[in-house]
Amino acid sequence: MLGVGESAPTFTVPIAYGDSYDDIGEFSLADELGDGPIVLAFFPAAFTGGCTEEMCTFRDSLAAFEEIDARVYGLSVDLPFALNVFIQRHDLTFPILSDFDRDVIHAYDAIIEDLYGLSEVADRAVFVIDDSGTITYAWAREGDENPDFDTFVDDVRDAAAATRQ
Repeated sequence: MLGVGESAPTFTVPIAYGDSYDDIGEFSLADELGDGPIVLAFFPAAFTGGCTEEMCTFRDSLAAFEEIDARVYGLSVDLPFALNVFIQRHDLTFPILSDFDRDVIHAYDAIIEDLYGLSEVADRAVFVIDDSGTITYAWAREGDENPDFDTFVDDVRDAAAATRQ
């Protein structure tokens, strides 16, 4: 996995906004740099318990990220159409990036090779990227246990705030 101090690999992928099943655009990390910290929250699969809990915790904490001009994006290998339904079903208030080609999970080395018969899904990982494109925070789940998401999201917010100092 990439670590703190490394340059964040740039990428362009579909982005699901969630207003309808086909509300899809294009996201380019290079175009987003320079407007405040970017939080990339990789998760294995939409509609699963831990992933839903994590994304809903980010949703519930989004105002704290907005206070520091940080932008939060989920990222999984699910198709953007499914991600739109996931956003709608859970009233998520931030977009999710679709890495269905699996290029981003490879570039960030955040891959689970096999998860319940699915090959190459995103590892549960979070990266905070500053205005210059440098990774200032990197975390990946170790083992099968998820963190306490409330505490974890607070830590991610603090890491994003530190890029503004």
